[in-house]
Amino acid sequence: MGALTLIVVLPLLGFLANGLLGNRLGKGFVTAVGCGLPAIAFAVTVKTVLALHGANWAPISETAYVWTMVGQDSFEVAFWFDRLTAVMALIVTGVGTLIHVYSTGYMHEDKSYARYFAYLNLFLFFMLSLVLGRSLLVLFVGWEGVGLASYLLIGFWFGDVEKAAAGKKAFIANRIGDAGFLLGMFVLYSALGTLDMPRINAAFNGPLVPAASASLVGILLFIGATGKSAQIPLYVWLPDAMAGPTPVSALIHAATMVTAGVYLVARMSGIYLHAPEASSVIAAVGALTALMAATIAIAQDDIKKVLAYSTVSQLGFMFVALGVGAYGVAVFHVYTHAFFKACLFLGAGSVIHAMSGEQDIQKMGGLARKIPVTFATFAVATAAIAGIPPLAGFFSKDEILWYALTSERGGSVLLFAVMAFTALLTAFYMFRLLWLTFFGKPRMGQEIAHHIHESPPSMTVVLAILAVASAVGGFFSIPHFLEPMLPMPVSAESMHHWHYWVLGGSIAIAVAGLAGAAWFFAGDASRAGAVKAAFAGAYRVLSNKYYVDELYAAVIARPLLWISDRVFLRLGDRLLLDGTLNGLAALAQRAAGRLARVQTGSLHKYAFMVLAGMVASLVWMWRHG
Repeated sequence: MGALTLIVVLPLLGFLANGLLGNRLGKGFVTAVGCGLPAIAFAVTVKTVLALHGANWAPISETAYVWTMVGQDSFEVAFWFDRLTAVMALIVTGVGTLIHVYSTGYMHEDKSYARYFAYLNLFLFFMLSLVLGRSLLVLFVGWEGVGLASYLLIGFWFGDVEKAAAGKKAFIANRIGDAGFLLGMFVLYSALGTLDMPRINAAFNGPLVPAASASLVGILLFIGATGKSAQIPLYVWLPDAMAGPTPVSALIHAATMVTAGVYLVARMSGIYLHAPEASSVIAAVGALTALMAATIAIAQDDIKKVLAYSTVSQLGFMFVALGVGAYGVAVFHVYTHAFFKACLFLGAGSVIHAMSGEQDIQKMGGLARKIPVTFATFAVATAAIAGIPPLAGFFSKDEILWYALTSERGGSVLLFAVMAFTALLTAFYMFRLLWLTFFGKPRMGQEIAHHIHESPPSMTVVLAILAVASAVGGFFSIPHFLEPMLPMPVSAESMHHWHYWVLGGSIAIAVAGLAGAAWFFAGDASRAGAVKAAFAGAYRVLSNKYYVDELYAAVIARPLLWISDRVFLRLGDRLLLDGTLNGLAALAQRAAGRLARVQTGSLHKYAFMVLAGMVASLVWMWRHG
């Protein structure tokens, strides 16, 4: 077994071991297998990166086995490891392993401990299949697999109807996007006769123009990305994904599933470089999603919902970078976001753990001294996502703003203005979250206040590691590392003198967001209350998330429910199917009733019928004889 196959298979072995034996062999076995095998996968990934460097960064290819043959076409389960794969695999295995370790403390008392780690390992297996797959077919198997695993993890506590419904919502929303992905694959295969991604990129970058429209394929693949990476109009599943355990939220939102759409577009950059129309759509959808989600986050009081809409917004930043051709910058933000968002979600889990399950930030306050490690790490990650220099988020956000303004592949003043304003909102709502959670007077009940305590080392050590990564991760220039395979877009010559203005403006935006949050929520937060009262209507719209879920229910869900009930259930099932079957049964019953009259139990009648039969037979023989 080669190194690439081993990276993918190790979490699968953890899923099988914990799923089959975990409940019998106890939590020690579950912990060792559930955390140990992902850690080994991370170690093998690091070794493979070193081998890639030793080979002068020439891609490594490995075929596990031939899946099937269709005519002369061979479909293989093959893996591919290049610079982009290296970045993504290190994020998935590294941050994924830390989340597994954190889970040992967070989920220690859960009765389904083994099932939880089995699902978590399964999730990692499918995500690694997605990232390491050489062909779109293998990538799609991983793509669908993380959809399945997310359904299992979001609805982990399926005894709660709302949590089970959230899992179903995530599953259905992703299937809608996946239909577009499938159509894109069909178009590519019919035009090129292959689903091998390096060959597809080479075909679109070659001298001969492929028969497939790059814009059509780009839009179809992006439809899949809107589902997996939660962009308008398929973003609605991601906030509800908070129903699962908090470490699951960190795994889905930070390091794995939601970045799959960004990875897909970056991996297929050969198509999008020749699809300016599709790229413009990606940038526009990303900007609108980022802005919309940021405005919603301002009015949320559930600590996990604020972070969920923050994730949707940050994904919008990534797609803006993709839309203007800065593919390496988008992956850079994936990389920095993995650190600070994992730290924020796991920090939120630590807060919830300390607050005995309470998630409303309006019922918190004054936690900085009571849970100091959680506070310190959460503050670092908050500053990172807000773009405070020299933390990781500053570098990636600044580059996105720069290319949104200057890229000759779609940058504009309008796009920059939207993203700059969204960055301001990001800093404001994140520092609002920090302030209401950790500062001010305690607003929780006495019973909860009495039991507040810091999380165990299995959780706080992970938070510390992620906080350090959130602080220094930006100094490793991912765009420069990826530039040999993902060239950066050319900046307009007329914009070069704006570089330092954009840099200074980026810092000013972050500081303004911090200052605004402090001004509104310091003391008794009366200023925030006055603004909320003055704009009660707007606040109600934002707190209810623009009523998008209600709109979907009215326009899509209820009409489909009516059609399924009135047409398919009543007309199709009850009238056609049940009616036909019941009618045949009634006919047989009536015929049996008539024939039953022949059997009366009277010997005289039976003798008469025999005699009549004999006479009828003789008459028939006489007439035809």
